[in-house]
Amino acid sequence: MLRVAEQYAASDTGRQRPANEDSLLARAPLFAVADGMGGAQAGEVASRIAIESFEAGLADDAHPERELARLARAANARIHELSHANVEQAGMGTTLTAVYVGEHDVAIAHVGDSRAYCLREQRLLRLTDDHSLVDELLRQGRLTPEEAVEHPQRSVITRALGPEGDVEVDTRSFHARAGDVYLLCSDGLTTMIGEEEIAAALLANARLRDAGEALIAAANRAGGRDNITVVLLRLEEVGGAQTAAGRDAFAGQEATVVGAPAVSVPAAAGNGGPATEHAPAGTAPSATQSPPRPSTRPPAASRRMPRAAVARADLAAGARRRRVPHAGALAFLLVVLVVLVCAGYLALQSVYFVGTNARGLVTLYEGLPYRLPGLSLYSSQYVSGVSASTLSARQRRTLLDHSLRSESNAASLIRSLELEEVE
Repeated sequence: MLRVAEQYAASDTGRQRPANEDSLLARAPLFAVADGMGGAQAGEVASRIAIESFEAGLADDAHPERELARLARAANARIHELSHANVEQAGMGTTLTAVYVGEHDVAIAHVGDSRAYCLREQRLLRLTDDHSLVDELLRQGRLTPEEAVEHPQRSVITRALGPEGDVEVDTRSFHARAGDVYLLCSDGLTTMIGEEEIAAALLANARLRDAGEALIAAANRAGGRDNITVVLLRLEEVGGAQTAAGRDAFAGQEATVVGAPAVSVPAAAGNGGPATEHAPAGTAPSATQSPPRPSTRPPAASRRMPRAAVARADLAAGARRRRVPHAGALAFLLVVLVVLVCAGYLALQSVYFVGTNARGLVTLYEGLPYRLPGLSLYSSQYVSGVSASTLSARQRRTLLDHSLRSESNAASLIRSLELEEVE
């Protein structure tokens, strides 16, 4: 069983901001960082609400990922409601990155561009993905890492608590190990110093207090353009030897390793269909699930294969013995059905429409803007970095009306929006 052996938490205003809009929680086994936005102290209010939502902790019998996501959505609802009730706090929001230390696993909930890392065996592993315009462009291959560093909109985030009534929360669980050091931080740290420098500071300082102070000092030396919040925790094992699950930690998980080739494997990403009032009804996964651990036993289907093969052979023999006289008519009907299905498929490939995805980003869809029970007639082809909330009422009416368009027409409309954002 694992527990927190050492922890450190601090927040610094930095050198260029007049106030600190970051908030933090460091109450083992639950830790969180929130970076507020909105101005006129609205960001400070939003981040404080987010942290207050987690202060009661998790019940012992709660499922950590589901409970973290529930608390994040509750905070989102409170912030969103307050931002509409008070003019001076309109549009406020906050990032959130929370970590819960269980007996064998660490569960993470994440929205925005604050980050969580794990230092293990002298390697720094990044555990969260930034919900930012620049990272979206990087994932789409439209920016290089070098271009991203100097991009004029590198501070624009695409997901946060507060701006929308609903929010998608990324959650993941990782097999933990004694000796792991976990870092939660706001982007006031990661925009000032690189991951190599973060890893070096953690490795050079045995005490977490010394490491945390070194990180904050380094960010301030680099300019301290934003508030800097750092939360560190080290795990130890109690009550027995380390389990095999711990030795196999991060197997099948997605992480970026500093100083080594990046590990990238598929992970569930909230890629639902259009989900706002300007898009066809659809749902998106509210959490990213960890892939199951591989089993040493053969799959159940393999264990039943001989019996299933015999059954299929018996059925085939029986079918030959019971050949019906109308086989020709059935074959004709089957051919007609195949032709109709193919025609429908080709039709869906030739029409496009513009809508928004579950995160409120303007998206190019292929197909028809309808969803049948158990069947979606559209698929996402391109996600822009433009939030529908930034569009004028006229743009919403003309662009997000689900009119069927050609691919070139729909793509050019989205491109013009992106150029307006950059300008």
